[in-house]
Amino acid sequence: MSGKFDVIVVGELNVDLILNRIDGFPEVGKEILAKDMTLTLGSSSAIFASNLSSLGARVAFLGMIGTDQFGDLVLESLKRKKVGTEYIIRRKELNTGATIVLNFDQDRAMVTHTGAMEHLTLADIAGDVFKQARHLHFSSFFLQPGIRPDVGEMFKRAKSNGLTTSLDIQWDPEEKWDFDYRAILPHVDVFLPNETELQMLTGKTGVDDALKTLSGYAHIIAVKMGDRGSLVMQDGKKNTIPAFLNKNVVDAIGAGDSFNAGFIYQLVNKKPITECQRFANLTGAVSTTAAGGTSAFTDLQRVIEIGRSKFGYDG
Repeated sequence: MSGKFDVIVVGELNVDLILNRIDGFPEVGKEILAKDMTLTLGSSSAIFASNLSSLGARVAFLGMIGTDQFGDLVLESLKRKKVGTEYIIRRKELNTGATIVLNFDQDRAMVTHTGAMEHLTLADIAGDVFKQARHLHFSSFFLQPGIRPDVGEMFKRAKSNGLTTSLDIQWDPEEKWDFDYRAILPHVDVFLPNETELQMLTGKTGVDDALKTLSGYAHIIAVKMGDRGSLVMQDGKKNTIPAFLNKNVVDAIGAGDSFNAGFIYQLVNKKPITECQRFANLTGAVSTTAAGGTSAFTDLQRVIEIGRSKFGYDG
């Protein structure tokens, strides 16, 4: 299968207003100060797309935004990262989504206005879109109620057009974890949860038990485990690779999405899964060396240089 793009990303779009160096945690009725503020491209899907494009893949995005200033920022940011935006839909009556991010060391609290991302549906994906790419990635399942009931069908269509596929469901704000993995995961080549999401999804208290639950449905599961690295299960076999540890984390925004970008970059370049996993660990770590989810990614060579100088990467 060949196409205009290596990867088409279907997903949510929003901006992030990031507050750093905060004097304590907010309390109702009180005001505290943040000494640093950044307004930047947000959303799991957009960070993934931007960083994947920076690594050298040909990437297009399909999503929905408003005709407002935040929407302009989203489009300009994606174009600057050379992500194709011709499939992005703008709606005058809707607001572009926004997330307020409060950073505390390596953890954070977030409040999101979903806006236009809620309204994207399967009907917005033209029939020939999947003929333009080799791989489909979808993220933030629970933030997109418009397309959520048809995600399984979307992956089926992609597979019928010869695409490989990947999925990162992300956190469920309602914590209901209503995701039919039995119906959806058989059509997903690479499932990319973190360990907490994996356990919440399956109702299991350990990663091994959770993987066992999904083993009959999933193909490749790449589990992000923070500073303990990652675990990949393929055909029932597990492989754990330690993290590239950053002792001076700027922030962890987008680290998981950057892991995804590294993994899928190697996948579409037909690298062995162990190479996909190790490079994903690196790109996740590189993301933490700069503010926001995309700042550390300029091009592949720069990522490798950071990897060598900060983490001893020898790839």
